[in-house]
Amino acid sequence: MTKKKILVTGGAGFIGSHLCRRLLAEGHDVLCVDSLFTGSKDNIADLLPNKNFEFLRHDIVEPLVVEVDQIYNLACPASPVHYQYNPVHTTKTSVNGAINMLGLARRTKARILQASTSEVYGDPEIHPQPETYWGRVNTVGPRACYDEGKRCAETLFFDYHRQHKLEIKVLRIFNTYGPNMHPNDGRVVSNFIVQALQNKDITIYGDGSQTRSFQYVDDLLEGMLRLMNSPADFTGPVNIGNPDEFTIKQLAEKVLELIPGSKSKLIYKPLPQDDPRQRQPDIRLAKEKLGWEPKVKLNEGLVKTVEYFRRTLAAK
Repeated sequence: MTKKKILVTGGAGFIGSHLCRRLLAEGHDVLCVDSLFTGSKDNIADLLPNKNFEFLRHDIVEPLVVEVDQIYNLACPASPVHYQYNPVHTTKTSVNGAINMLGLARRTKARILQASTSEVYGDPEIHPQPETYWGRVNTVGPRACYDEGKRCAETLFFDYHRQHKLEIKVLRIFNTYGPNMHPNDGRVVSNFIVQALQNKDITIYGDGSQTRSFQYVDDLLEGMLRLMNSPADFTGPVNIGNPDEFTIKQLAEKVLELIPGSKSKLIYKPLPQDDPRQRQPDIRLAKEKLGWEPKVKLNEGLVKTVEYFRRTLAAK
């Protein structure tokens, strides 16, 4: 593979830090850009001495002038706790950030990948969700800053592709977990593991019958890289997620099995507004176009994630 100068926005975040590490391992020069609103320098501390790695603290709501060959646009708070903290800025990150990164890609003639989300499907009426499904999103609810921001970013990517012949890739990420998750990000996997390790009650919203499909971060990275380096005429959007479906209660029980001795109990609280009842990717397009499907089973990935949080919490 030809050595490239690659920009990763949100590169100090959970997924971005793993992506930076993978790109460096493949021999590329990596420019990691992050505002550190939800990202952390701890996630990339081991990369800072690498001569092929550069970190720039910058918010992509503001323009950025650099020279790059590829852009992975991952910057945006991705958990409800964080994206609802400043919803206006969340929308700006998705929309203004996309405009700035697309403008940069246009000037440098870089190929650009948008990290979109399964949240564009909202609370779906179709199960599992194929890329052809337009979604069911509440445009005025508390999750809309993220859901609609990501939907608008997809629109911008395809308009730049049609109007300016930009080489784009759009990837819809389904629930992803693994090391480098923020302990307090409010996502269900990190919530359950941290609560169980700290012997706190495990909080289930609703009755626990709502379903999710959990993919380990390594599987996501493989799909992301395959999409970025796929033929130019395949733009996506393409679902990258694990189709194995579990209820939230099943996940909580699996976490407790992996942390023997935890004194945590399951408690139930009201379901938040607009929380999806079902979430499962249809990955036939990824299989056909990218030869991709997930390899890591939930138990295997959870073991690694539990060990990460065990070390992280012990170090505090």
